[in-house]
Amino acid sequence: MTFYDVVIGSVTWFDLIVFAVSVAITVIIARIVGTYLKRALSDRVDRGELDKLVRASQLVIILIGVWFALPSFDIDITQLLVVGGTVGLIIAFASQKIVSNFGSGIFLLLERPIAIGDSIRIGSTQGTVYQIRILSTIVKTNDGIYVRIPNEQVFSSDIINYVAYPARRFEYRVHIGYAEDAGKAARIIREVIGMHPFVLKKPAPSIYVSELGESGVLLKVRIWAPSRVWWDVRTELLQTIKETLDREGIKIPFPQRVITMTGTPIDTEEEVGS
Repeated sequence: MTFYDVVIGSVTWFDLIVFAVSVAITVIIARIVGTYLKRALSDRVDRGELDKLVRASQLVIILIGVWFALPSFDIDITQLLVVGGTVGLIIAFASQKIVSNFGSGIFLLLERPIAIGDSIRIGSTQGTVYQIRILSTIVKTNDGIYVRIPNEQVFSSDIINYVAYPARRFEYRVHIGYAEDAGKAARIIREVIGMHPFVLKKPAPSIYVSELGESGVLLKVRIWAPSRVWWDVRTELLQTIKETLDREGIKIPFPQRVITMTGTPIDTEEEVGS
């Protein structure tokens, strides 16, 4: 028996060996790609969705490998190309949205504008990224509502990621009365800010007189904090600043209006005749 002995029809042992080696190499490549995808995307995609992506990618690679190995059997693939192309066009047309969402999902995973746990806003939806799937992204809103957004919409929309950068700034507008010492108020606020463990030193906080308003002096306070705890720092400091200013006797004024009366007073008493 030789490698060129016919096994079935015109297929020889050599053809079978070439086909088997080609498929084996394709399977090895598919496994390598699968391992790479798992390592690269393990922190970006939900485990179940990642397994689906890996299996789909491996299946596509194996089918391509088998396709290119078919000529070793002297099979005319021209007709297969025509039939496959026609079927592919029909499927692509019928599942246009699915293909678009799938492609957008791949680009989102590669570009990585968002990650699981990020606080984001996409269009009118604001919340935390709960899952990143192949076809859609799941967002849990601040009210605890489940929102599914197709990846095509996510990819084509303006994405605001509140925690993409490690630090985030917030601002207070603190009003004090004209009779109060603005310098003292600024020092008190600076001391309160300096005692908070999550307030960043660089960039440093800034406190300055911003406006002389109708009812008082406006102090602007700008503070930087880690993005992940930004909201907690903002709410905690605001209450502490208010309580400290009250304790130090710094008054926060109410809106005031001064009304000046001019002219002769009008006598509203009615004279009772006899």
